[in-house]
Amino acid sequence: MSTLVTGGTGFLGRRLVERLLAADRPVIVLGRTPAPDLEARGVRFVRASLDDSSAVQAACAGMETIFHTAAKVGVWSRQDDFHRTNVLGTRALLEGARTHGVKYFIHTSTPSVVYSGRDLANADESLPLTTACPSPYPLTKALAEREVLAANSASLRTIALRPHLIWGVGDPHLVPRVLARARAGRLRIIGSGQNRVDLVHIENAVDAHLLAESALRLCHVIRDKDVSPNPAGRAYFITNGEPVLLWEWINGLLTGLGEPPVTKKIPLGVASAFGAVCEAAWRVLRLRGEPPMTRFIAAELARDHWFDISAARRDLGYAPRISMAAGTAELVAWYRRQGGRSP
Repeated sequence: MSTLVTGGTGFLGRRLVERLLAADRPVIVLGRTPAPDLEARGVRFVRASLDDSSAVQAACAGMETIFHTAAKVGVWSRQDDFHRTNVLGTRALLEGARTHGVKYFIHTSTPSVVYSGRDLANADESLPLTTACPSPYPLTKALAEREVLAANSASLRTIALRPHLIWGVGDPHLVPRVLARARAGRLRIIGSGQNRVDLVHIENAVDAHLLAESALRLCHVIRDKDVSPNPAGRAYFITNGEPVLLWEWINGLLTGLGEPPVTKKIPLGVASAFGAVCEAAWRVLRLRGEPPMTRFIAAELARDHWFDISAARRDLGYAPRISMAAGTAELVAWYRRQGGRSP
């Protein structure tokens, strides 16, 4: 039996595929962008997007495990675009899993599924899924997560992981965007600059996915719904377990790379109002690209977002291996070897 990884050419998906290959497991990747280097290592590539339901369902044939890391991410686009990929794509994958007898389904969700617009300090999995958010990404991911967990059964074990701000060497999103804005003089501290935020190193995020599969396998072998702990049908926050002062961490990265720290501040209320104006302009004028600010981003940059990972520690045996300090030092050293350039 093989393992299917959706989004296997993305940051998380690719690192997961590499770990599976290192364990001599047959891997199939479902994605839109071919990866000749992975194919040369024996990975079979299924070129399809998540909104192609027939191709998605067919890709599930012969699979024992599905790691669903693919999604439409971002803070701005049409609601329908996010819904088609994140909700309908996940639904098609679940249908394919049920049709073809897949046993384990590990879904990559996001902590923003519990977005409330307020501070989240030591938040745990008891928080309700968001139903009101100014960004379609958390809304559609919340809908997808709900369907994944509802699909859990004795024949198809499902679980949702919520890694928060994945980073590390090779990150094409988080740190490069911060660096680009800082170097362009467009980065500002939103709010007081004292908000605490959780992040998760890429290797820790991959560990969590593999541990989740192992935990589901144990449930399947025991076949006892009362087995404790039973992670099937549940969601888990995944972080480094070391919340940092966000802007202190960002400035540490910048100074480590020889860049001046960010010192200028914008009150959250001002940033949120500016975000609302930008959203209206982009919507009415049908402007391309992402607005420079949105209400969701303003809140994310100014509010506390750190989480209690005791459930993942208890039920999955999750223990972050790469600390914030070690990962940051590794990342700064890597950037220096690249001459300070982003990937």
